[in-house]
Amino acid sequence: MMLSHQLMNQSSVTTFILVGFSEYPQLQILLFLLFLTIYSVTLMGNLGIIVVIRINPKLHTPMYFFLSHLSFLDICYSSVFTPKLLQILVMEDRTISFRGCMAQFFFICTFVITEMFMLAVMAYDRFVAVCNPLLYTVVMPHKFCALLVAGTYLLGGLCAVILIYTLLQLSYCEYGIINHFGCEYSAVISVSCSDSSFSQMTCLVISIFSESSSVLITLASYVFIVVTIIKMPSKGGLRKAFSTCTSHLTAITIFHGIILLLYCVPNSNSSRLFVKVATALYTVMIPMLNPLIYSLRNKDVKETVMKLIRSKLHSHLT
Repeated sequence: MMLSHQLMNQSSVTTFILVGFSEYPQLQILLFLLFLTIYSVTLMGNLGIIVVIRINPKLHTPMYFFLSHLSFLDICYSSVFTPKLLQILVMEDRTISFRGCMAQFFFICTFVITEMFMLAVMAYDRFVAVCNPLLYTVVMPHKFCALLVAGTYLLGGLCAVILIYTLLQLSYCEYGIINHFGCEYSAVISVSCSDSSFSQMTCLVISIFSESSSVLITLASYVFIVVTIIKMPSKGGLRKAFSTCTSHLTAITIFHGIILLLYCVPNSNSSRLFVKVATALYTVMIPMLNPLIYSLRNKDVKETVMKLIRSKLHSHLT
C-alpha cells in the first residue's frame, strides 16, 4: 500500500517512451535477430549448466552449487531487459508504464548486484579449494554455502530497495522520453523533473560499496591463491590449481570490466549510444558468455554434456 501510495503521489506520469536503437531504423531487424539469437543461446546455455549440475553427482560440490546460482542469475537479469528490447525493435509501440519501468529497474539492480557478490563468493570458494584442499568440505559445508548464497540475494535486494525508494521520491516529466532500451538508472534520472542529487549520491555510495567490496574479496582471495600456487612443488598440482581458477577469473574480468567502463563514462547526450551498447554487453552478452566460459574450460561439465549427447543419440538410434 505504501509503495502504491508513493507511485501515485510522487509522479503524475503513467508512461515512458523507450527510444532504444530507433535512430538506426535500417538496423532494427538485424539487431532483433542478433539479440534474439544471443538470448536463445543464453537461456539454453544457462539452463543446460543447471541441468548438467543436477544430474551429475560428481558436480554436487560447493563450486558447482555457486555456478548453478550464477547461471540462474544470468537467466534472470538477461530476461529483465531483453524481451522488452526485442519488442521495441520490431513494434511501433515503444512505451513502458511507470510501474513497469520501476519494476524493471528494481529487478535488474537486484540481479546485477547479487551476481557481483556471487562472483566474490565464488572467489572465496576457489581460495578455500586451492589453499586448504584437505579442509575444503569442512570449511564449505552445504549449509554454509546456502547461507553465503542467501546473503548475496539479500544484499542485492536490499540495495535495490534503497535505490528504488529514492527514485520513487522524484517527480517525472509527463511522456518522458528515455533515451535507452530499458530503465537503466542514469536513463531514468534523465527524465526526472525534480532534484535528484540525493538519489544520485545514494546510487554512488551503493555502487562504490558493492563494487569495491566485491573486488576486494576477489583480489584478496586470488592473492592468497597465487602465493599458494607459487609455493607448490609439482607442476601437475600447479596446473590443476590454475585450471580451477581461470574460468572464474575470465568471468570476473569481463563482468567488472564492462561495469567499471559503463560507470566511468560521463553522463551526457553524446555518450548515450556508448551507455546503451555497454548496457547491452553486460545484460545480454555476459549471461551468454558465462556458460561458454565455464563449460568449455571444465572437464567435468564437458564429460557430462558428451554423455548426455551420446545417450540421446543412442536412444534415437535404438
